[in-house]
Amino acid sequence: MTTRGDPRIEIGRITRAHGIRGEVAITTYDPEPDLLGSLDALWVGGTLRRVLRARNTHRGWLVLFESIATRNEAEALRGQVIEVDRVALALGDDDVLLDDLVGCRVQRVDGTPWGTIAAVEGDLQDRLVIHDGEIERQLPLVGEFVTAIDLEAGVVTVDPPDGLPEHKIAP
Repeated sequence: MTTRGDPRIEIGRITRAHGIRGEVAITTYDPEPDLLGSLDALWVGGTLRRVLRARNTHRGWLVLFESIATRNEAEALRGQVIEVDRVALALGDDDVLLDDLVGCRVQRVDGTPWGTIAAVEGDLQDRLVIHDGEIERQLPLVGEFVTAIDLEAGVVTVDPPDGLPEHKIAP
């Protein structure tokens, strides 16, 4: 499968120090973040750090990194982005990372060009932000509206609902 995004994928952030021996709490974006328990290293704020211990708790993951031995050292990592190497993700053939959609051309089911994906925004519902000239559209990322994704060709096929709001992009 062809990939379009970065070689590292952001999966969460360090939210706080835990205890006095250098552990940090990590909140992941995935509601079932089993991945952290199987990795020997994580990228923390752009620096690769070896994981000595990782355990899942009801409030997130607690992770101890090599060379982080005190609460003060752990506290210095607060807010840092956590990334993993793309190859560490066990993706199936039909799995798509949202990051890989950015930059894809968008076409309607009849083949009519409909813009380019500028971003994917998440909230209660993931949305494709599509720019078409001076027009911006936001399309919910659901199977009813997104009918096909071809990452190799860089094309996403959509069947948008009638009356989808459009906004002029600010200069």
